[in-house]
Amino acid sequence: MSLPDLNLLITLDALLAEGSVARAARRLHLSPSAMSRALARLREATGDPLLVRAGRALVPTPRAIALRQQVSDLVHDSVAVLRPVDKLDLAQLARTFTIRTREGFVENFGAQLIERVRAEAPGVRLRFVPKPDKDSTGLRDGSVDLETGVIGKSTGPEVRTQALFRDRFVAVMRAGHALAAGAITPASYAAGEHIGVSRQGGEKGPLDDALLALGLERAIVVTVAGFAPALALARESDLIATVPERHTGLLRDGMHSVALPFPMPEFTVSMLWHPRLDADPAHRWLRGHLRAVCGADRG
Repeated sequence: MSLPDLNLLITLDALLAEGSVARAARRLHLSPSAMSRALARLREATGDPLLVRAGRALVPTPRAIALRQQVSDLVHDSVAVLRPVDKLDLAQLARTFTIRTREGFVENFGAQLIERVRAEAPGVRLRFVPKPDKDSTGLRDGSVDLETGVIGKSTGPEVRTQALFRDRFVAVMRAGHALAAGAITPASYAAGEHIGVSRQGGEKGPLDDALLALGLERAIVVTVAGFAPALALARESDLIATVPERHTGLLRDGMHSVALPFPMPEFTVSMLWHPRLDADPAHRWLRGHLRAVCGADRG
């Protein structure tokens, strides 16, 4: 069964509102003859004359009177669907956003983000979920609204991204550690006992490659799956944790942090989202707050 011409709804709305072919034609910027032809099509589609002559005027039939409000509502709702949202009513916004991120982000940026969001939109909930890999499936299937991380080869080509901040690795140890007393060198760094961080189970990484280029190798005593447990171990032992500086700012409170004594490139932490949410007003609002929170100076 073929669909009827839905443009006729707009025509019917104008005819029922104006009660005149000429006035309805002017309202829709049509000629009277074009409006008369449209009325004929409407009569055929509905099986009802809709408007009948009473002297010089046209009056609606009972069917037309019954349809008037329904047709007006349909046209109004259709126009709203096809029109950009001019203003987001944050006070009435009720929505849960799922944010996928690595540990350290929530501890460092979560509280300020929640505070800003709640101040404007008390009905909004944030759901933070862990990020064990860089797979973009969650963004594609809609189970994740927003993600933070370093853009990699596995990032979906269609995914939208925006930089949040630059970061670098630092060596972190407990207060009173032997290496905290003086200047750290590549050799003294490598000679310490280290905590490896790997989600895939491997021990070696870019840090070890950089040391190898200097003819050095570090001893990895234990390997953990994240920066938070690495720092927890370093806080209570003589082990050294090497972690991102800004991403772990609050987690390093009370510990000694020092820049690596050998070249390691900085990296950019970005937010990522699917194109279908690019123009969504609420999502744009949340992205704006995330940029503002991550743009603040932090240790």
